[in-house]
Amino acid sequence: MPRFRKIFVLSLLLAMSVTVGAEQIKVDSLRFWTAPDHTRLVFDVSKVPSHSIFPLDNPARLVIDINNASLNRPFRQPPGNHPLFSKVRSAVRHGKDLRVVLDLKTDVATKSFTLRPSHQYGNRLVVDLFPKQGAAKASSTTQKSAAVKTVENKGRDIIVAVDAGHGGEDPGAHGPRGTQEKKVVFAIAQKLAAMINKQPGMKAVMVRKGDYYLKLRKRMDIAREARADLFVSIHADAFKSSRVKGASVFTLSRRGASSEAARWLAYHENSADLELAGGVSLDDKDEMLASVLLDLSQTATKEASRKVAAKVLGNFKHIGALHKNTVQKAGFMVLKSPDIPSILVETAFISNPHEERKLRSGAHQYKMARAIFHGILEYFREYAPPDTLMALNSTRQARHVISRGDTLSGIAQQYGVSMRAIKAANSLADNTIRVGQVLMIPADSG
Repeated sequence: MPRFRKIFVLSLLLAMSVTVGAEQIKVDSLRFWTAPDHTRLVFDVSKVPSHSIFPLDNPARLVIDINNASLNRPFRQPPGNHPLFSKVRSAVRHGKDLRVVLDLKTDVATKSFTLRPSHQYGNRLVVDLFPKQGAAKASSTTQKSAAVKTVENKGRDIIVAVDAGHGGEDPGAHGPRGTQEKKVVFAIAQKLAAMINKQPGMKAVMVRKGDYYLKLRKRMDIAREARADLFVSIHADAFKSSRVKGASVFTLSRRGASSEAARWLAYHENSADLELAGGVSLDDKDEMLASVLLDLSQTATKEASRKVAAKVLGNFKHIGALHKNTVQKAGFMVLKSPDIPSILVETAFISNPHEERKLRSGAHQYKMARAIFHGILEYFREYAPPDTLMALNSTRQARHVISRGDTLSGIAQQYGVSMRAIKAANSLADNTIRVGQVLMIPADSG
């Protein structure tokens, strides 16, 4: 009897293991995001699946077979203007597998991988779609050529790369009401870019133009391709305590800069790609000279970053609490371009209910964007690159440093120009000025 019972128990366990092993994978949903160079599909699944992908012709289709899987709900369909595919279909295959078919608009290359549970997401199957090389190169060339322009042959625009953090399947931090960091920082970035583009002699390049994910080094590459004079990354902080609040501005730490310099010098192709200030390339330099040149470039870049960060932080003091009263340093990847001054702005703590509420407000988003813009503008009014329109114009304008007791009307009278002209030249929304602020005085009243 004991022996029979043992055999029975073993048989039962074996049967249970077979049943568990045969349990179908549930495909809960399909999410997708479109970036300029690819589209990412993310299938939410109950556990990591075995899968295969292959194309079909006449008409062009992409087949994704997910083994031992079933669909929980109909797939979301792409918008009619999606560049790569027009429809998603599904069917049962061999009675137990799931076949997903994308009706393509163009030939694509694919890359797929699985992701384990992380934060609010469970298991995922990720499929990236890339248009064939010709279209991708044409798009890249168009974007590059449009980035830099000159104004009436008198000087080029100052280029500011505006980077909205996170995006796509990476929502960033969440507020108590469920507000996603990626959405609010994108809204602030758009407002900032609009302000920059309205300023004569300045142009904004949006690093992330929609709701999609970009790798951190790709963000740096986009800024470099646009020949940016400044890189500004916008985020919203979070902490386990909901009482923590305030804005912060970061530049690259010494340790982060050193590690990036070592990386650049370790790979010859990176050295060839890197053009330092003044058009100096490291490609034809020996290791010692390249190291010295890179160190000099990084020193100048870090100093410029510190100055513009201080200007931005100073403007934040007028719209809300600061988390830290001084510029902070950290090894954030997006700050590591040795040839582009870079700052990272933590606009507020989205984990703080009061600050989350303000982050959701379009009016407050505008105030934050304007504070960042004024910091950038104040910096470039003092340190505009010599070949830019702003630098050429500054030689024809006087500068006035605000002292205690100064008023806008008194300054206008002193220089014989109108208040309206001074406000226009300095993008002032009202008559408010502060001690230490530098005003550009136009040559005439306009």
